[in-house]
Amino acid sequence: MAELKEARVPDIGGYDDVPVIEVLVAVGDTVAADQGLVTLESDKATMEVPAPFAGVVRELKVKVGDSLSEGGVVALIEPAEAAAGEQPAAAASPAKGGAAEPPRAEPVAPARETPAAETGTQVPPVQVPAQADRLAQASIAAAGPSAPPVRFDAEAVLPDKVPYASPAVRLFARELGVELARVQGSGRGGRISKEDVQKFVKSALQGGAGAGAVAGGGGLDLLPWPKVDFTKFGEIETRQLTRIQKISGANLSRNWAMIPHVTQHDDADITELEALRVALNDENARAIAKGNGAKLTMLAFIIKACVAALQKYPDFNSSLEPDGERLVLKKYFNIGFAADTPTGLVVPVVRACERKGVMEIAAETAELAAKAREGKLGPAEMQGGCFTISSLGGIGGTAFTPIVNAPEVAILGVSKSAPKPVWNGKEFMPRLMLPLSLSYDHRVIDGAAAARFTAHLAQLLGDLRRAML
Repeated sequence: MAELKEARVPDIGGYDDVPVIEVLVAVGDTVAADQGLVTLESDKATMEVPAPFAGVVRELKVKVGDSLSEGGVVALIEPAEAAAGEQPAAAASPAKGGAAEPPRAEPVAPARETPAAETGTQVPPVQVPAQADRLAQASIAAAGPSAPPVRFDAEAVLPDKVPYASPAVRLFARELGVELARVQGSGRGGRISKEDVQKFVKSALQGGAGAGAVAGGGGLDLLPWPKVDFTKFGEIETRQLTRIQKISGANLSRNWAMIPHVTQHDDADITELEALRVALNDENARAIAKGNGAKLTMLAFIIKACVAALQKYPDFNSSLEPDGERLVLKKYFNIGFAADTPTGLVVPVVRACERKGVMEIAAETAELAAKAREGKLGPAEMQGGCFTISSLGGIGGTAFTPIVNAPEVAILGVSKSAPKPVWNGKEFMPRLMLPLSLSYDHRVIDGAAAARFTAHLAQLLGDLRRAML
């Protein structure tokens, strides 16, 4: 058999230990380049790991329930050209002058088994060629640590002082503001997993952790969560939360507990803007029906108006550094929008909106929303947001309080537009009014700035020509 090549996990946006939820091929299958081998489910999306080249699958290294990180081996594949035409090395004719030297086998490192308690899933032993293992270690060492530097002293480096956790878990804990030294690990040797950190945050929010458990939070002295036997009162049914709901729940709890939220409400007169939207869709109806154009939505106009408002009020396009001492002002405008999916809420991001027209933004939001519903959003498509829009206009409601999506400092909620009588100085006229709800981080933005922002945004939506000024 010809030399086998490894199919590895490509860049998946910095995620580690992503569970395998589906194996798409079997041993002996012929695969094309970029054909999916397995499906991974990250915190907020599913993604396929493609075959890097065409060939025949000779060995699968993973099964459903295993976890993979970037660089992990998925399968061993015999390249197509080798599988089609090459003869085994032993049958090849010897070269002139002597017998051919048999290929030297690479030493194989002993099997390593990762306990299920460490990762939350059962991982089988994986045979890794020693040379590939050395190369992988060298590449990791050359890349350097991705996490921010930590203090380097005796207290930090003594084994009994350092929490036992992977770099990914350490980064996750820092994002949640958790001191790992206070977290009890459930893995072998006290290793701390992401699930342990999530349980710790949940306990802190319920009052189970000591004061100062969440860094910068000062501790949460709350009553324990009530435990009720609901079967005493009638028939019940239990349903498991989706992975997205579990992760989102922890993030939303952190954001609500640690960000001082204030919500500013306003109304925008979109009578003319809605008439323009309908007219443009009517003009392009034939092209849209043939799939040659995107249907304009109000969201596309709102995104464009928000970019103009963010350019005028740059503090809303910023992030507060973890130490609370500095503000990071961004010169780019990536706008996230909340997308409702069968498994929970996700936030795709439209990048560089300041360089895109309304039609282009409409096409991109439609494409991202479709991928979100199908569970095919990649991690990169949900990263780098500066400002988020949560629109419930297609459902209903008059106002709500959206939760700020850290590390952003503001989020815009949009409710259902409705005709209302508006006084024009002489008489009441029916106008189509769009309710706006702007939640913001009061550490960065004060009430006067928020009122100016929503008033300016309402002006832009009332006459989008102002965005060109």
